[in-house]
Amino acid sequence: MKITPVPTANYALKTGLPLFTPDNLKSAEIEAQLASHEADLFVVVAYGLLLPAAVLAIPRFGCLNGHASLLPRWRGAAPIQRAIEAGDTKTGISAMLMEEGLDTGPIVGVSRIEISNTETTSSLHDRLAALTASCLCDIIDAAPKSLGSPVPQSENGLIYATKITSTDAMIDWTRSAAMLDYHIRAFSPNPGAWCNGPKGRLRILQARPISLAETTLNIEANPIAGKFLCRDDDGAMIIGCGDDALAVEQLQPAGKSAMAAGDFLNGAGLVIGELLDSTSQ
Repeated sequence: MKITPVPTANYALKTGLPLFTPDNLKSAEIEAQLASHEADLFVVVAYGLLLPAAVLAIPRFGCLNGHASLLPRWRGAAPIQRAIEAGDTKTGISAMLMEEGLDTGPIVGVSRIEISNTETTSSLHDRLAALTASCLCDIIDAAPKSLGSPVPQSENGLIYATKITSTDAMIDWTRSAAMLDYHIRAFSPNPGAWCNGPKGRLRILQARPISLAETTLNIEANPIAGKFLCRDDDGAMIIGCGDDALAVEQLQPAGKSAMAAGDFLNGAGLVIGELLDSTSQ
């Protein structure tokens, strides 16, 4: 619960680069501070506020933004989570010249990567962070030529990646196991996909879908969604879904550390047939 400098700020402090952290960019004083650097280019990554028109106009060649999606798909606050949640198989980095609108600017560079079927937001974030650095450095090194022919975004495929809330992360067991696999990986590690267990909220951190038609486990063919069906040989907790089942491998009970599902079952008193609640409490 303490304000902690991000790595960029730590680097600036260590190397003596000018550093300031305004609450917003709408004051004349902040505009003057920015203008005093006489910058050719501003570079913006993962900044949570829109830049005012007066700030956008300060640098000679504009403001360059690295956004973690293939624009115009997933404009907005949570492109990484929403891409995994939707089951996208590819994503990437879009480098754009910023406008007043939310991620609406023309594109000056794109780098693409595949999303694996085990990808979490944490792992994809780290891959995209490295890709962003590489993509933006190439563009900056080649500036201003690299900025001279920006391509307007298409209106086809436009979709917004809305900000994540705790309600978004709630597990609806009536959905298919495949969709819940996307859901859990999208919200790992934070805020964590969750449901209500026998002793309070459970964050489901790691799980995998199971085909009921192919499993060798002795479980019913059409279980009630949210029903605890059994414990497999590896200790995973098998939960019925709207279609097929989910093997929960790691979770975190309220007020406790993350643990293997088998360890949770040893102490939770969850009995076969009990339902995990998927309503907000």
